[in-house]
Amino acid sequence: MKTLFKTDRIQGAFYGAIVGDALCLGSHYEYDAKKIYKAYGNKPIEKFMSPGEMMGGQTHGIGWGERNYHPGKKAGGTTDYGDYNILVLEHLASISKPARAFDLSVMLPHWMNRFENNWGSWICTMTKETYAQVKEGRPIESLGGISNAMAIRHVSGYAYYDDEEEIANFARKTMFTHKSEEALSGGEFFARVTFRVINGEHPRDAIENVAVVMSDFIQAKVAQAIAKVKEVEDENSDLSKEKFSDDLAITSMARLWDIGRSEPIRVGKASPTEGTLPASVYLILKYVDDVDGLNKAIQANAMVGGDNASRSIAIGMVLGAYKGLGAIKSEWLEDLEQYEYCKDLLSKLPLLHG
Repeated sequence: MKTLFKTDRIQGAFYGAIVGDALCLGSHYEYDAKKIYKAYGNKPIEKFMSPGEMMGGQTHGIGWGERNYHPGKKAGGTTDYGDYNILVLEHLASISKPARAFDLSVMLPHWMNRFENNWGSWICTMTKETYAQVKEGRPIESLGGISNAMAIRHVSGYAYYDDEEEIANFARKTMFTHKSEEALSGGEFFARVTFRVINGEHPRDAIENVAVVMSDFIQAKVAQAIAKVKEVEDENSDLSKEKFSDDLAITSMARLWDIGRSEPIRVGKASPTEGTLPASVYLILKYVDDVDGLNKAIQANAMVGGDNASRSIAIGMVLGAYKGLGAIKSEWLEDLEQYEYCKDLLSKLPLLHG
């Protein structure tokens, strides 16, 4: 692998996440991997899709029946996960340099304005709940709901902060709509891993080295993913022979989750950190050493379905940091709706300025 400049890795992390998210727009919240595969011509996704494109204009959701979760979005656009990362980028580009400690109170007015006037994506329950809390004057330190869904929003921070502890703190604070320690620690885990990859560690080493200094929960989820990668790479295993091996691997790592609506699903394909974290680590490690591993990993993630957009941010930023901006398919960057917009904003951040 050729030597990369740090700027290549920073941009790779950002666009790896955003491109990965945009690839999920067409199948976001569709939980049937076989349906996605058939809809996309019995092959991995090759281009950006509008919500539910090739699937009757709808995706399935979790027990709510078929619907469109991103009305008004079009191919090349992003889900709410990508939108949150772009919102945070807008904020960082607007504040003074050099980098300073992140102050959520300074970003909240921008978030409120976007939420009220130009959101354009699915609005998650935690966002609605936090918005109501801000309107009623709740103190910043008490904002957020109890959701354990992993919602990574800090990826632009690698162009702003050059310190692992600051990045870890930034990752937690930008997930201000969530109070669950599982979700916050999941975001911190991937923040630290990506920072180390940007600074030269192999993703496998970074994942293992970060896990051992974090909670038992994080360690257990990482160990689960590593074991599953070994299983799928064992040519004698049943899993390695399966056509939908990634889908089966991810669902096999999670318990059934009965949400009381129409059907139980497996948490591994939904947004809770207990499934999202090992699923993301699994896809990172499975594809990390492939010459086209970044593109294959974000393709595979989109094809699994479920809350694939949540996983896409973690997978895209870790492998993007490792492979660099040049590893991302040029046609995907060119077709990304907000590529030039984000490029301009990123160029204003301290570590990419000039």
